[in-house]
Amino acid sequence: MLRLLIIAGMMLLSPSLLAANQTRYISDDVYIYLHGGAGTQFRILGSVEAGQEVTSLNETQGDYSKIIDHKGREGWIQSKMLSAKPSLRVQLPAIQAELEQTKAKLEAALDSSDSNAQELSQVKSQLAAAQKALDSATNERDSAKAKLASMQKNERFEMWKQGGYIAAGGLILGIILVYLPKPQRKPKNRW
Repeated sequence: MLRLLIIAGMMLLSPSLLAANQTRYISDDVYIYLHGGAGTQFRILGSVEAGQEVTSLNETQGDYSKIIDHKGREGWIQSKMLSAKPSLRVQLPAIQAELEQTKAKLEAALDSSDSNAQELSQVKSQLAAAQKALDSATNERDSAKAKLASMQKNERFEMWKQGGYIAAGGLILGIILVYLPKPQRKPKNRW
């Protein structure tokens, strides 16, 4: 039902449908005055009850819109008080009728539910088993991912550690080679 209301609201707001003489509604939470002109300085022609259906003439001046109310009076009200969606006053009877239909369908469904109760129980148990299997598979997957990440981290650490050993060994070997005594050459006048 909510989707239908949203779709209807979007259709009412589309540019191709914003022609003159559209039906609008006074917001449900207000009681406003109908003025003879676009502003509060004009005389009050009457009042319009919250949620009342009005016709928008698509004429605006400042913050005011020109309308025709449910009694056929033409006047001006604040534009923010107009709503494209039906008021609760209009929606309520339709919702109540839909509720009655739903109750009737529910009654019929409950009557036929005795035969479906066993099937529903089986489906629920199958669903519970499938959920357990899914949870188990999810836990195994998460555990495997954690192990893989740990193995990769350990492998990188080992590579760095081995590289460090090699570098340290090379450094020590280089230091040792520098401090080793150099071989002395034989003097040329000796045999």
